[in-house]
Formats: sequence, structure tokens, C-alpha cells
Amino acid sequence: MNKREASALFRGRLAQLLAQSRMTQSAFAESLGIDRSALSQLLTGPDPRLPRAETLLAIAAQFQVSTDWLLGLSEDFGAVTQTLDSVETEAALDSESRTAMERWHQEATGQKMRYVPAHLPDLMRTSEVIAFQAQQSEQERRRLHAQTQRRLRLSRAPEADIEMCMPLQSFEIFAAGCGVWQGLPAAVRQRQLDYIAQTVDELYPSFRMYLFDGRKRFAPPMTLFGYHRAAVYAGEVYLLIRSKRLIRDLAQGFDGHIRAAEVHAHEAADWVRGLRAV
Repeated sequence: MNKREASALFRGRLAQLLAQSRMTQSAFAESLGIDRSALSQLLTGPDPRLPRAETLLAIAAQFQVSTDWLLGLSEDFGAVTQTLDSVETEAALDSESRTAMERWHQEATGQKMRYVPAHLPDLMRTSEVIAFQAQQSEQERRRLHAQTQRRLRLSRAPEADIEMCMPLQSFEIFAAGCGVWQGLPAAVRQRQLDYIAQTVDELYPSFRMYLFDGRKRFAPPMTLFGYHRAAVYAGEVYLLIRSKRLIRDLAQGFDGHIRAAEVHAHEAADWVRGLRAV
């Protein structure tokens, strides 16, 4: 099915819902949280057009139909258990040099965030560590430094509520200068560890760090933005999840890491402070 065919099917089914609702177009659009002009484009616009994911979900929820039916992928009119997930690739930065992850953080201000970093906590990287990570590109170094400062500002906001979980071995590997940290001088690593301990102390309790045993549990790098969006980091792409059911499952898994933590939030700063770079 090409885009024009899919658009025609969607238009027909949207028109069917409009007729059955007995609403005016203005009232129908308002019930979906969109402008009447946007609704008109979906119903009668000159170009083939499919709705944004948020609009599709709003229609399905409002009229208790399945998104598959709306898109012509199923003849089953009734709502069924389903997910609407997508993979977003951030191929370019925006005008403020923010990545998609930073924009999602900004949009989720005021919501509880759960976070599993890939290596070290992004918002706590020192300039020396950033320079080591981006040693092949001065532009990348500047971008990472700006990103770190913005993330730290968000974490210092009065409404911040952030939980972070990660394997305690990530810190031990860093302290030992192994793996990706091979070649980073011990003095630089020690300053980074001291800075993390200081920052965790400063941000607690709005920022809470838990460390679990990576030999017993596994968590992919990810961020949960309340219960509206989850982003699982997969290298050059984010697996962006909007399904509330899947987000709840990820949140429950995250909470399981907290329950199994070897180092709890009130102990985290002292635990990191006790590591010595060698």
C-alpha cells in the first residue's frame, strides 16, 4: 500500500468517525486537541497526508478504535491492545546544537525522569573527560561541553525529579582506566570521580543515584520521561517508545534495579568518593 492509498483509507475512516460523532468539524477537532484547519487538511487536503503519531493516538483513544483500523491495516473496528513505537534517528542538531535527547528532557520538565547512562552520567562530565571523549573533533568537544552544561542546569531546576541507575562496575572500570578509558591519566580520572561525588551530594535528593551489580542485572542505556516517552540509546539511533504499556514495563524494570541496588542514593556520593583512580 503506497502513501496515497493509505491516506485515502485514513480519510474515509476519519470521515466515518466524524459522521458518527454528529459533531461539527470544530468540535470534532477540539476533542482531538488539533486545529480545525489541521482536521480539514486530513479530510480534504490536496496532498496525500497521514496524521502525526500523537493525533492518530488521540483519535484511537477518543473513539475507541484501533490505529490499525484507522490506517487501513485491519478491518477490526474495535480497539485492541497495541503499541505505537518508532525509531528516531538524530542525523543533525537543531539551531541551538541540542540533540533529540536534550529536547525531550526540556519537554519533560516537571515530570519524573529515570535514567541509565551509557558510561558516566552525562551531566557530570568534566572538561578533561569531554576532551578525551571528543579528541578527534574540536567541534564535538564544544558540543558535548554545552550539552553537559545544559543537562546540569535542568537537573538543578527546582522542579527536577531524577533517578539514575547504573552498574557500579562502570565506575570501577573508569577508576581503573580500563576499556574505553584506557589512556586517560589517573589524575584526570580522580578529578572526575571527585566531581561526580561532589555533584551527587549537591543535587541530592532531587537527583538520586543508585548503583546495582552489573553481574546480576542488565539495563540498556535509556531515559524514561515520565510515562509519556522512553528513549533507549542504540548508538546512532534512539528507540523512541510512546506506548504507555511499554513505558510502564520499562519503569517497573527500572524500579527493580533500584530495589536490587548495592549502593543507595544516600550512600552514592560517599561510595564514589571512596574510589581511587590507579
